[in-house]
This record gives sequence, C-alpha cells and structure tokens, in this order.
Amino acid sequence: MPPLLIDVRQADDSRDVVHRAVQTLVEGGLVVFPTETVYGLGASARSEAGIRRLAEAKGDSLDQPVTLAVRSAEDALDFVPNPGAVAERLARRCWPGPITLVVEHGEELGLLSQLPHFSRSAVAPNNTVGFRVPANDVVLEVLRMLAGPIALTSANLSGGPDPTTAAEAMEALGDEVALVLDDGPCRYGQASTVVKAGDTDYTVLREGVVAASALERLAGMTILLVCTGNTCRSPMAEAIARELIGEQLGCRPDEIEQQGVSVVSAGIAAAPGYPASPEAVQVMDSRGIDLSSHRSQPLTDNLIRQADRVLTLTGSHQRAIVTRWPDSGPRVETLRGEGLDVDDPIGGSLEVYEDCATQIEEALKRRLNERPIS
Repeated sequence: MPPLLIDVRQADDSRDVVHRAVQTLVEGGLVVFPTETVYGLGASARSEAGIRRLAEAKGDSLDQPVTLAVRSAEDALDFVPNPGAVAERLARRCWPGPITLVVEHGEELGLLSQLPHFSRSAVAPNNTVGFRVPANDVVLEVLRMLAGPIALTSANLSGGPDPTTAAEAMEALGDEVALVLDDGPCRYGQASTVVKAGDTDYTVLREGVVAASALERLAGMTILLVCTGNTCRSPMAEAIARELIGEQLGCRPDEIEQQGVSVVSAGIAAAPGYPASPEAVQVMDSRGIDLSSHRSQPLTDNLIRQADRVLTLTGSHQRAIVTRWPDSGPRVETLRGEGLDVDDPIGGSLEVYEDCATQIEEALKRRLNERPIS
C-alpha cells in the first residue's frame, strides 16, 4: 500500500498533520520527516515494532546506530544525565540545528534504560548514543506530542544518496512507509555534522552542514559578566578577567580566544553602544588595560544560551536573570558570593572606582582559582 503523502505547506490544519504523524508512530508505523538537513525516516523509539520496520525499510539490520531525535538539550540530558561539559555546551548552543551529538552514556542510562531492548540495541549498541534536535517546526511539534523520542535515520536505502525532497525519499523507500510529510526541499540539502563530545574535548566524526572551524568556536568556554548598564562594573570585570585568564593560560589577554575561552559583558538594563564611563577607563588605564573601545550591550537570550558561567555583580542581577531564564540557574552565580554585592560606583569619585576594581579583581581571582581555566 503506498504511503499517505501530506504537503504540510498547504495543510488546512497543521495540528491534524501532527496528530496523524504521532498516531502513525505510536502504532508502530514509519514516517518520513522533513528536516533542515535531509529528509529523515522515523519510528517511535518506544515501539519495538517500529524499530524493526525501520531496519527492514533501510534494507539492513541497523548495523549503524540510529539517532534519537529529541525536543531539546534538556530532553537529551534525561536520557544521558552527565554527557560532559563540552557536550552540554554544544547541545545548548547548536540545537535546534544541524548537529548530531554523540555522547557516552556509561552506566548512567537515564531514560535510555526504559526503551525496549531492541530499541536500545538500535540507538545505543555500544556505550554511546547520538542525539539530534532538528530545526524543523513539524518535527518539533510531533516530538512535543509524542511520548518519547523519535528514532531517526536518513530516508534512503543504506548506501544510497541522502534525499533532500519528499519525492526522493518516496522513490527510495517505496511502500515501506506509512506517512510522508512534504515540506519542500531541505534548507541545507546536506547531512548534519556528527560530533562525539565529552567533558573536555570533541571529535568530528562526519563533517556536514557545520564546518569543523565553526565547531572550534562553538566548543569553547564563554564567561559572561553582568551588571546593570554595562558601562562601569561589568566592563571592568570583563577586562580584568581577560588579564587573569591570560595569566592562567600563559598567554596575552588578547590571545585567550585562541585558547578556547571568550569573556564578554552585558547589562540587564543596558542601552547598546555606550562607552565605558570615563572613570572606569581611567582606572583600567592605570592598570595597563585599554577600555576605550568598549561599547555597552544589553543581555539577550543568545548571550545567556552561549554562556557557560554567568557572573553577576549583585544578587539582584542574579535573581533577575534566573527569573527570566530559569534554565540558566545552574550557570548563574554572583561574583563575590556569600550574599555580597559589588556596589555600583556610578557618580562616585575616582577612588570609589578604584575600590570597585580592586573588589572585582579579588573576587575574580577567587572564582578562577575555584574553577581554573585549563
């Protein structure tokens, strides 16, 4: 029986399309999904019958592990609770997007242990499992409605070309599929980049949409300093942090990014484009640091998502961030800790600014000694 083909771009009710796809998966059927990379063939990871059909449709015994498509980085952590710092960093920064992230699960299987045995053997035949969060609204809506992840592989016969249109997928798979969702040609028309990552490093297993050079930047550590207006405290903290990190890494402050570390600052109520206050510039100049090129920037979703450590100058900044971005909580801490704030020197004398800079430097030394950059 030929598959049901639905052009999702012309569907009267997108919710009906999603419900059809979910029902098909729950019943053990196969669905061809559009993604931003290539068209994928999916089965419910909780359905052993679906996984067996997936193997049959591909024309092999699934010797290659099948990727688990999940809704978010947080969902991936439910399956592998401790994938490592670099793995979590890449997941947070790259998803939804064209990255397949392979991590070791070791003894901590998380929700992986609740999948049927045949499903586990398909997605995690050794001590690793691959995850994707496709950047396609249809797939993400199905994942939100489905109880569990989708076992996802390219919608072709093993060894065949990756399909970038629904027609190509149908031609390759024929009647093995119950439902085909057509969302037009894939945005990139190229397979995802496959990266194996852990706590301190990563390896590119297959270069795809995301180049290896971009991954080097995405895998690096980012420290974000936050105050109110991003013209006094946080710019000084950013500059001092670069100096201290350069000392730890044995390089100049302007070379730390080449070592995989970025330091940025922002303000929760900052207007963009303002220079640092004259007093902050003068105090930093006395320490041999040029702050004249600094320009303020507001705190954004993207900055929070990119940051591995968010150091706030006061407790109120910390609370404001966690309230607006609850998922950031584990990464946000006050610079001084112990309920202590760095007072705002705005409007104060040069001596007040100097005291503020000294306070910031002492706190940064302690924080960086607690968790050294390596």
